[in-house]
Amino acid sequence: MGKVRKVENINGFHGVVEYHETTKHHPNRYARSTGYLDWATEPNPFRRYEGIEPIPLPLTKVDPEADYLTLFKRESNSFRPFSLQNIATFLELSMGLSAWKTFGQSSWVLRMNPSSGNLHPTETHLILPPIPENGDQGGVFHYNPFLHSLEPRTTFRDLFWQRIDQHFAREGFLVGLTSIYWREAWKYGERAFRYCNHDVGHAMACLSFSANILGWKVTYLNSLSSSDIGTILGFQKTHWKEFEREEPELLMFVHRGATESRVPRTIPSDIITSFETLQFQGEPNLLSKDHVDWDIIDDVSALTVKPRTDEETYRYRDHDYCEIEPHTSRGAEIIRQRRSAQSYDGKTTIRKEDLLAILDKTIPRSCSAPFDIELGEVSVHLLLFVHRVVGLEAGLYFLIRNDNDYEDIKERCHGHFLWKRVKDAPQTLSLYLLKAGDYVREAMGVSCFQEIASDGAFSVGMIAKFRENVEKHPYLYRNLFWETGMIGQILYLEAEAHSVRGTGIGCFFDDLVHEILGLNDNAYQSLYHFTIGGALEDERLTTLPPYYHLKEANRVE
Repeated sequence: MGKVRKVENINGFHGVVEYHETTKHHPNRYARSTGYLDWATEPNPFRRYEGIEPIPLPLTKVDPEADYLTLFKRESNSFRPFSLQNIATFLELSMGLSAWKTFGQSSWVLRMNPSSGNLHPTETHLILPPIPENGDQGGVFHYNPFLHSLEPRTTFRDLFWQRIDQHFAREGFLVGLTSIYWREAWKYGERAFRYCNHDVGHAMACLSFSANILGWKVTYLNSLSSSDIGTILGFQKTHWKEFEREEPELLMFVHRGATESRVPRTIPSDIITSFETLQFQGEPNLLSKDHVDWDIIDDVSALTVKPRTDEETYRYRDHDYCEIEPHTSRGAEIIRQRRSAQSYDGKTTIRKEDLLAILDKTIPRSCSAPFDIELGEVSVHLLLFVHRVVGLEAGLYFLIRNDNDYEDIKERCHGHFLWKRVKDAPQTLSLYLLKAGDYVREAMGVSCFQEIASDGAFSVGMIAKFRENVEKHPYLYRNLFWETGMIGQILYLEAEAHSVRGTGIGCFFDDLVHEILGLNDNAYQSLYHFTIGGALEDERLTTLPPYYHLKEANRVE
């Protein structure tokens, strides 16, 4: 198929801004896509590396007993060894399947980690030490969630792993995330780069929560370059199908949750180079038989490639959560039941104290998942359209997640806004009423006229500190979307924990959101929307267990 528009300005920051402006939705012009869904070229949602014998992972028979709040808090979760069984549980509860849905002759699969359009551009790779259950072999593995298996792309013995072990000075393993842009571009066109990075953020939070209930912690290795990650994953030795390459996003170290010494945020160059000596195997499967060449996505990807940088350590707040009572649900249960609402009933309410508890979880804390992954400085704030919250008047609200930005944001917004602190909100929650009133029509209007934004209890626009971050380091454009995705994953789980349901909204009119606030430049930009309320269930759908297809296959054999 043909090529589609490029970013013309290749100068770092300005090129990223050009992409961002070009891919904004407007009421009279949406961002470019093909305008239709070519079902004949729909991408396979599951990557596999052909020519490799996969290692089946055991499914979890009994979920960890940790209650819901211990998904966030660390002190109550006992450490589980880094065995293949526990690594399998870690993957199952983060990147694995959650259910099958069927309707007539059609069926599709849902996953623990959400994705725009259920297209799943995010792939997971592991670098594991030699493990007894794997014949004392370590290696670089691709996780195949459909088969719940590891595909060994290369293997090594103790001697190779020793230097990694000595560098980190503690037990653990590495997890890498990558993106296949074509999966999202097939449906969403040039805006797909945004959605791929939302999904990376969701996946980061999923991995952090899953690790926490096993007594583990995930730390982002923020010094590494995109090239470093590609080398470690063997991508320079991989023969990619055109348009279906995996783009390295980030690498994380998974280690014991309770640690007194600092975890390195880098890997020395000589260790990275040693991965070039390994023989990688496996041919990436073909995802689509034809493609559209979205040059604009390739261009912004190139502009936001991360160079090697100095290690950074980030400290956040240390205070407790405002919701401290033990939760009746287990953490794993909430993870497994997470779904994206398709529509809302327009009447379900939540209590003010529940809203405050939900928002409180989005505030980073230094010893709490998922933000102690240490993505970076807090750069995303929340604009709230409050519709149906008992004890809180309807209106426009704003949650400041980094108090250092308060004066700057207030000065840039409309002068008539109240900026009145919400009564009874914890002192640690900087939640402000901007203007009381009915914002149902505005919420729906800015969200591409989608009723999901108006029929819930409240909806959220995530407002990122844009220009300062991207002008300083263009690669932080990705990180801003990662932060919104992490927030979105919290909102998903919090909705389930409070007996309602959430859904992410990628379609919104960017500049209409800015007009509501009075923002007239790109110092702050709206990057992601979300809504929570009482979901309407489609009773025509049948739900099947997540891995019933494996049992069926085994029964046939």
